[in-house]
Amino acid sequence: MERDQRRFVGREGELAILERLFGDDPPYSVVHVHGPGGIGKSTLLRQAAHEGERRGWTCHWVEGRDLPPTPEALEQALAPALADARPLVLLDTYERMSATSPYLRDVLLPGLPAAGAVIIAGRTPPDAGWFSNGWETVTTDLALGGLDEGDALSLVAALGVPGGEAASRIVRWAHGSPLALSLGADAQVAGAAEDAVEPTADKEVVASLIRRVVAAELEGAHPRALAAATIARVVTPDLLAAVLAGEGDPLAAYEWLRSRSFVEPLGGGLTLHEVVRRAMLVDLRLKDVALEHELRRGIADHLHARAVAGNALLMIDLAHLVEEPVVRWGFSWEGSTRFRVDTMGPGDAVTIDALMAGRGIPGWIDMTRRFLEEAPEVPIVVRDVAGQVLGHALSVTPAGAPAAADEDPLLGPWLSHARAQDDRRAVLWRESLDHTQEPEQVVQAMNGLAGMLRSGLSNVRYAYMPIPPQARRALEFARALGGRHEASLDSYLGPAPVQCWILDYGPGGLLGTQRDFVYRELGLTPPSDPGPTASDGPVDAEAVRAALRDFHKPLELARSPLASGTSPVERAEAVRARLRGAIDQAFGASADEQLMRSVLERGYLAQDTSLESAALELHLSRATFFRRLKRAVDRVVAVLAG
Repeated sequence: MERDQRRFVGREGELAILERLFGDDPPYSVVHVHGPGGIGKSTLLRQAAHEGERRGWTCHWVEGRDLPPTPEALEQALAPALADARPLVLLDTYERMSATSPYLRDVLLPGLPAAGAVIIAGRTPPDAGWFSNGWETVTTDLALGGLDEGDALSLVAALGVPGGEAASRIVRWAHGSPLALSLGADAQVAGAAEDAVEPTADKEVVASLIRRVVAAELEGAHPRALAAATIARVVTPDLLAAVLAGEGDPLAAYEWLRSRSFVEPLGGGLTLHEVVRRAMLVDLRLKDVALEHELRRGIADHLHARAVAGNALLMIDLAHLVEEPVVRWGFSWEGSTRFRVDTMGPGDAVTIDALMAGRGIPGWIDMTRRFLEEAPEVPIVVRDVAGQVLGHALSVTPAGAPAAADEDPLLGPWLSHARAQDDRRAVLWRESLDHTQEPEQVVQAMNGLAGMLRSGLSNVRYAYMPIPPQARRALEFARALGGRHEASLDSYLGPAPVQCWILDYGPGGLLGTQRDFVYRELGLTPPSDPGPTASDGPVDAEAVRAALRDFHKPLELARSPLASGTSPVERAEAVRARLRGAIDQAFGASADEQLMRSVLERGYLAQDTSLESAALELHLSRATFFRRLKRAVDRVVAVLAG
């Protein structure tokens, strides 16, 4: 505890909220502290426990990692607190026992003495049950964010790193995470700061970092799945099935990952805590660079196949695999843990007008007023958690451009040029600016990716970029992606001259360029563009039935006549995409039609059930289920083989 006290910095506001529990007339008796892993929840609880004990409370600590998520286990753990006169109950890692929340609310906590207090710490906000049926009068929640720069520097100093560039580098890398600050400071003290902050690590230092964070949870590990999660932005059962190459059960590996404390839900899958991921990625490259290359390639193939089959959002995950800093400067989603993209509001426009004037571009709001009035969805901003504007962008497409864009002095001629190319798969920026002073400029990168995502195009072919002649990093980005300077379209943003650079991503579009960049970084020759995801002609009926039966067997699918593409991963995913498209066409909207579709999806597309259990889930007899399944298969065959 003494060591904790020496190393605890900041959090004055959060501590004040918790200390109100110890007053004579507290406004609440239950506090939910929530935030991502490594943000300092446990440390804050220890400080609250220290203060509670100092004021005469008895602390009862329950650690979710050590407790089965059952009412009986929770009741046994809290029995001493229920018998105490003035208990302070601290439930840490609550996400591991959140299933017991109803029992905790309805049975256990009402049995606490009136003077008792409860602090619950977990990764997710409290569920709605904590704010109904009277609990709303005694409950509050406390979202824990990262430390600000001053507190982060103080923590690094307390950990043995004096001020200066070394401390500043660790603070920039950690982004306010106390865990990351601690790991970076430990590496600095060990004489290997760059090993923690940059991916060029000394083996022993990285091993030490990993032992500290995750070693206790690696028992029963699925090493190939863990390595994939270290590389990919998000892992899903489908991704694991594609890259495990028959080495283990992908669903079992996925469930194992989900149960680790350093793994968090993200989107439709799982992601490693960023600090852990960085350390483990260094370790993977030191121990088995061939495996890292094999998995990175397989992940890129899987994501590319799914993206060209219709899931354009996966360009975020493909961007994550590209490591070239010049490319990541203009196109990545790295800042999404701290920032968010939003539509520009009137107040934002006033703020940006002042920022642009500071850049030597006065009257920006007058140049943009028509967009704000007629197409308010077009200009975007990037905000921090407090809502402050950190960057902004304005982009359009030839098909979706509002009238204001056609009449804009910069965008108007560019739109005419793009339309003359007879290819509407273009995104044109009037501006894209990062207003922070961060050297990484992750806001700029989010602007670039957000413009692509919001364009509505499934696979962008061209990008028109306005680049001031002195903008070195923007020019490096354009050249790295094969851009050309179209001098005839050079223009002005207000009084500022800008050059027009056009990026042509080729027949494979942006998605193909992303995959190919990963290949080149791995020293591999990129595959030729596979063209359409599947042939347009009919196929043999038995091939359709076989593909449905083999839906979760990638190697068999890759041999199917329905397949297209070059790699086995691409070919298998193309078959799945074609089957899903046929299913969308094969069934109507009535209840009977949708039941038939459910029978097919539970019978073949679901991976976690048998046909018999699927029949039970749908409340059908076995005979009825199989009769409807045959009819449903015939429908899909008719679509694809007709």
